[in-house]
Amino acid sequence: MEQIILLGVLSTALSAVHAQSFLYSPQWGPIGYKEREKQKDATAMDTIIKANEFQVSRIIDGTTTLREGDIAVSTGRRSKACFARSCLWSKSVDGHVYIAYSLSPDYSEMETKQIEKGMENIEKGTCVRFVPRTHQRDYIDIQPMSGCWSYLGVRGGRQAVSLQSPQCLQVGVISHELMHALGFVHEQSRFDRDTYVTIMWPNIWRDRLRNFEKFKTDSLDLPYDYDSIMHFGRYSFSQDGQPTIIPKNSQIIKLGQANSLSHIDKLKINRMYKCGDRDDN
Repeated sequence: MEQIILLGVLSTALSAVHAQSFLYSPQWGPIGYKEREKQKDATAMDTIIKANEFQVSRIIDGTTTLREGDIAVSTGRRSKACFARSCLWSKSVDGHVYIAYSLSPDYSEMETKQIEKGMENIEKGTCVRFVPRTHQRDYIDIQPMSGCWSYLGVRGGRQAVSLQSPQCLQVGVISHELMHALGFVHEQSRFDRDTYVTIMWPNIWRDRLRNFEKFKTDSLDLPYDYDSIMHFGRYSFSQDGQPTIIPKNSQIIKLGQANSLSHIDKLKINRMYKCGDRDDN
């Protein structure tokens, strides 16, 4: 009888260990990120996916959803691209584009400085300037809500940008979301992307296939930018740890950025806002 009891206890203990191993297995990480934790070249978008898959419902509220992982879209609004000048922020007579912002008091001094670094990433080499809001009607309201996301372009009045703490407070992530607020979509959404990359549809989670749609956006006469901070990583939304995007020209091309805007990202800003191609970066 004692042997039977001992065997029963041992069996229960082994089952518990097996269950714990199962629950904490790396394969149960966030969709599209599980293999990237092992990589040293994780992109800003990889970090966003990790934060949003755990923290954000795809429906933010009754009228707003997330598209492509981090673009907030309200019912009835155009969601993907700035087809009209009306989605761009106004340009001042001095040639700069001033983006007014308010910052949640819930951010610490260190977190505030990190957000400012993300803004400086965009300001350096471009005509964009982020300024604390005083009286401006149109402005971005940066809050530590759930996940990392932004609306696309200027919407009129107050518009939220979510930078959850600490998950979204990496400089590259901050710059990525502010680029959305300026009106830029993900680089692989370009209408000509199939010339440059192959989308590995079988490797993508079925309910994330829409994140890889392409749209007829304005390329601004600039080349496809593998290095853009707006580019998905090679394993974004992978269901099996296999690549979801493969460059056509070379297997060694790195996709996306972790911390900085690429040179072409800055050219895009200046061309979109007709500020000239500066070279002071």
